[in-house]
Amino acid sequence: MSTVTILGAGVMGSSMCLPLRDRGHAVRLVGTHLDAGIIDSVKATGRHPKLNVKLPDGVVGYQHTEFETALGSDTDLLLLGISSAGVNWAIDRLCETLRGPVPVVMITKGMHPEADRLTALPDRVAAEVKRRTGIALKIAAIGGPCIAGELAVRRHTGTVITSHDLALAQSLCDMLECDYYHPRISADVIGVEICAAFKNFFAISVGWAAGHLEKMAATENRAFNHNAAAIIFDQAIRELMVLSTAHGGTQSSVWGMPGAGDLYVTCQAGRNSRLGNNLGRGLTYQQTKDGPMKGDTIEGAELGVTVAPTLRAMMNTGMLDSKALPLTSALLDALTNDAALNIPWAAFHRMS
Repeated sequence: MSTVTILGAGVMGSSMCLPLRDRGHAVRLVGTHLDAGIIDSVKATGRHPKLNVKLPDGVVGYQHTEFETALGSDTDLLLLGISSAGVNWAIDRLCETLRGPVPVVMITKGMHPEADRLTALPDRVAAEVKRRTGIALKIAAIGGPCIAGELAVRRHTGTVITSHDLALAQSLCDMLECDYYHPRISADVIGVEICAAFKNFFAISVGWAAGHLEKMAATENRAFNHNAAAIIFDQAIRELMVLSTAHGGTQSSVWGMPGAGDLYVTCQAGRNSRLGNNLGRGLTYQQTKDGPMKGDTIEGAELGVTVAPTLRAMMNTGMLDSKALPLTSALLDALTNDAALNIPWAAFHRMS
């Protein structure tokens, strides 16, 4: 069996302890500088306070200052479970600590903005580590619908493991697959990663429908606003296809588990949907951040703010067709200009 070191003790990274331990792998869970309380709990009782479960026996906790000790010379796989905001921090830790190549798999959701395109975070990490240390990392990423709380209690979960090295992706599937965790491989790194990141972004717009219902006049049959959410969901999938293909990705990732599957799960609950609810009620992004969601990290919104200059530049040069991205443009406007989220119904696609 293998030894796996997980960097990042948040809910997603920690939930991966379940299939890893159930397959017999040794697991070392290393917190970031924000995870001290979690690691203290894991060390003392084995319990993860945010997942509200006891992690499997054999998971060993380490504080971020102990990363070098945890990595040691016997780690067979390094799993990065940090947030998108922590990627540069993680790159620094890898460059300080790695003494040779170790296979890496990332569950971080986000994109790195360049001047004229977006780069997948696994490619960004590999390029930076190679530039700064000369170490060539074999790297993969996991996308698709995976609610950490469900995985942590062994509910059926299907994911996609993507890599430029399909042999690495297959070996990771072989390491992780068990009777409730069902991974499959994909060579479409950029497509899977665009879906993984932008599903959070588009979930904001789908969440708008439920919030807007509260502003609408009550009807005698107490109708909901699910039809509106479905229209927005469909448009989001269409625009994910535009973003993916413009960067060299495939449409099959968008209509499959990484895109439609993950967007469906993300729309059920969570901070991105809650932001959308508040925008639907008429609050702006800043009003929401200052009020009902003060202190919350909303990854879809942070992604939108981060990539807005790149996406707008690509639209201005024609690399992206702005007419095909009305929902994207409306979301970017709401997030970067503190404007109301006005759903551009008339601009949505009309092709079947």
